[in-house]
Amino acid sequence: MPDFDLAPLRQTLAQFAPQGRTALLPALHAAQSIYGYLPEPVAAEVARALRLPLADVHGVIEFYAMFYNEPIGKTIIRVCADPACAMVGADSVLDAACRKAGVGVNGTSADGVYTIERAPCLGLCNLGVAVNVATADRSQTFGQVTTASLDSLFTGNAGEAADFVGGDLRVLTALCGKGRAATLAEYEADDGMAAFKKVVSGKMPSAEVINEVKASGLVGRGGAAFPTGVKWEGAAKATGSPKYFVVNADESEPGTFKDRILMEGDPNRILEGAMLGAYAIGAHKVYFYIRGEYPAAIARVRHAVEECRAAGYLGVNILGSGFDLDVEVRSGAGAYICGEETALFESIEGDRGFPRVKPPFPTTHGLFGKPTAINNVETLAAVPYILTHRAAAFRQFGTEKSAGPKLFCVSGDVARPGLYEVPFGVTIRHLLDELAGGVTGGKLKSILFGGAAGAFATEKDLEVKLTFEDLRAAGLPLGSGVVMVFNETRDMRDVLLRLARFFAHESCGKCYPCQLGTQRQYEILERVTEGKPQAGDAARLSDVGWTMTDASLCGLGQTAASAVLSAMKVWPEMFGGER
Repeated sequence: MPDFDLAPLRQTLAQFAPQGRTALLPALHAAQSIYGYLPEPVAAEVARALRLPLADVHGVIEFYAMFYNEPIGKTIIRVCADPACAMVGADSVLDAACRKAGVGVNGTSADGVYTIERAPCLGLCNLGVAVNVATADRSQTFGQVTTASLDSLFTGNAGEAADFVGGDLRVLTALCGKGRAATLAEYEADDGMAAFKKVVSGKMPSAEVINEVKASGLVGRGGAAFPTGVKWEGAAKATGSPKYFVVNADESEPGTFKDRILMEGDPNRILEGAMLGAYAIGAHKVYFYIRGEYPAAIARVRHAVEECRAAGYLGVNILGSGFDLDVEVRSGAGAYICGEETALFESIEGDRGFPRVKPPFPTTHGLFGKPTAINNVETLAAVPYILTHRAAAFRQFGTEKSAGPKLFCVSGDVARPGLYEVPFGVTIRHLLDELAGGVTGGKLKSILFGGAAGAFATEKDLEVKLTFEDLRAAGLPLGSGVVMVFNETRDMRDVLLRLARFFAHESCGKCYPCQLGTQRQYEILERVTEGKPQAGDAARLSDVGWTMTDASLCGLGQTAASAVLSAMKVWPEMFGGER
């Protein structure tokens, strides 16, 4: 093994050492930026500085896809090959990148210059093909990459594609879609920080803040749809201190990109929502956890935090109120499971992102075992409006049971893929035809609703209203707001295979039903896609799927078969059954 100059690392680790284990991920990110990977001497130095067993450090390195313990290329090119990108030529782009570097998939060139990887979703499903280009000290993700434009990525001259943001409303997305982050001054000009100043300066009782959020009917927008005010109330009333507030920005599901656009376009709105939540539950520390594959979002949120700190919205005795609050931005390292709230806590604490058994629940035993409230990015972006304009104004959007505006991530075979903000209650047809410009390349075949863990809608469902209650009655999950459209030319077996590969790759392996089930699901669908099904494959898929659904520890395994089970109902002939 070559000698490593550990002096730069020791200097870097000095800032992390006082924090101990919880600084492990930031320390590993910093170490990898110095050496390009994490060899044994580097891992050992990290372990020594943070006073951790070396085995624990290696366990974390091996858990996260973006950490490397073997030499890799100086430039890593990650090509997304999940369904939305596959529809616009991801496989051709990946093959071309491999040929140019002279390697196979997930290989490193002989000269050590390039590593080419097939990546899970990079969160640019509206701008496929998405490609991330990373060096030791820089990471950038590009959209609308083609085989023709691939050379510009290798030479570092590629330009960035712009997100389309539209819809019937611009409440949450008022400052998004500009190709840059709105400044704090721009946000303040749009009533930004008005709620925080009113609440903190006026020393509004936390119960009053929580009751307003409860009255608004706001529920979680990350997929679980748990009432936000009820969650905050639970954390506020829980005994134990300190309390923590966590922003879950580990958006990683194929088809989902709403949180990325909010963070890249208007990070202060999310920060204000989190700051109000922290005040409401009595927390003085916010952790803002962003997936590692979102380099632009990480940079822009960090800049927004510094702007807020400089303006006096963060720190000690904020606005003369006696309330203290700080925000720390944490970067993930490539693990979809960390979108599960307790796995995210484990990651912040410096462990592998394994989900915990519940109960106990985070409101009483969350981050570091203390009372914690954790919310999704879109959820928090709605909070400032509620506390500025009051709950009744928020309820004017939507329906009685589905209150407020909602963001939908529209991708695939539509004229205008993008992020759409609508009031709950419009129809699927309105979203697709009137807003997104209609289906392209042929007639509609299906719509994957809710995400990789969603279900398929068809032509008969176009008049279904976009509400929790109407979608539930139609057997469709709202999920994370994914609307992925497929025209009549698409092979749904290939779509299912890519979804199955995603779940097999992302299963953390903690529980046996998910660990084995996702692998078996992928193997069966691989046979089906290749036209080599075996007798009984349909029954096997069903058995594996329902076993994962009923017996898995967390939401990943519990929903990993959702799209497959839905497809078996819509297209039974595809699996050897009868329609």
